[in-house]
Amino acid sequence: MAQQDVPIYMEWIGSLDGNVNAVIRPQVTGYLIKQNYREGDLVKQGQPLFEIDPRTFEAAVDEAKGLRAQQAARYETTRANLARIKPLAAMNAVSQKDLDDTTGADLSAKASLEAADASLRTAKLNLAFTKIASPVTGIAGIAKAQIGDLLSPSMPTELTTVSTVDPIKVYFNISEREYLKIAGERTAASKPKPLALILIDGSFYPQPGTFFVLNRQVDPSTGTFKVAALFPNPDNLLRPGQYGKVRATMSVDKGALLVPQRAVTEIQGKYLVAVVAAENKVDIRPVSVGERIGSDWIISQGLQPGDQIIAEGTQKVRPGMTVNAKPFVPATPAKPAAPAPAPAPAPANKG
Repeated sequence: MAQQDVPIYMEWIGSLDGNVNAVIRPQVTGYLIKQNYREGDLVKQGQPLFEIDPRTFEAAVDEAKGLRAQQAARYETTRANLARIKPLAAMNAVSQKDLDDTTGADLSAKASLEAADASLRTAKLNLAFTKIASPVTGIAGIAKAQIGDLLSPSMPTELTTVSTVDPIKVYFNISEREYLKIAGERTAASKPKPLALILIDGSFYPQPGTFFVLNRQVDPSTGTFKVAALFPNPDNLLRPGQYGKVRATMSVDKGALLVPQRAVTEIQGKYLVAVVAAENKVDIRPVSVGERIGSDWIISQGLQPGDQIIAEGTQKVRPGMTVNAKPFVPATPAKPAAPAPAPAPAPANKG
């Protein structure tokens, strides 16, 4: 049995995802003529990723400019006519109908000019869409289209996805019981618990994380809350799709008594520990257990520092039995056996 300060933590399985995952899709129809980035590299916001053949859209801009010029000339003519008619109408030199017709023609020409302006802006916008740029700074994925493919906004797959990974987001699920425990311990003055990330190879990620968001409701299919945490990722080591364990240290149990789990016997919901009492006689004590820490169990009640417990052969001892106690030595994992040497080749027969 050991006595030491033990951190009490909670762990969850987490999946990594980009903080922002920008799905890149074409907004106009045309043939893909260029890819301007290397797949898997970091791209900057506004950096061109793909280019669509712009010739059709350049022609549409030129056509829209010509139509806009026609409407502008027409509007200038109607404005001049209206400017001449108004003084004459004031002197009753022309009829009211002539004034109304000229005014209507001027308003119609103005509206046509505004429509031509809108058409020109649309044509220029479509031309700009032929250069597909990244909306965020992040890691660009593998392209799902090749040079020469006909692209359109209705195509079933995206061109690629750009994910911001610094910081990176880690999603995990917590049960209602865990949520109530965490919420009950949290106060207005308490600081958020720092989070640790344990990678798939068992190593600890060096950067601590922070709680980001708790989903608004329990998922009825799993009975859990979805939680997201953010971890700094300046070297882009972490990527979307990876898995790991998220650990939150909730408290530190000062002077906790730790015993091997094999020393604790559970019978009908009660936990018992065999203790070597005076004169090496066995005493079976009921205990209250706490958190499990690795292969050990925290005993919150029933034992005192310095008590000698029996970790091996607990099924064989009885209360009052005299035992010859020896120190408990945890078993070390066996090393793999060295491979057997290859057999020597048999001598060849000589004829």
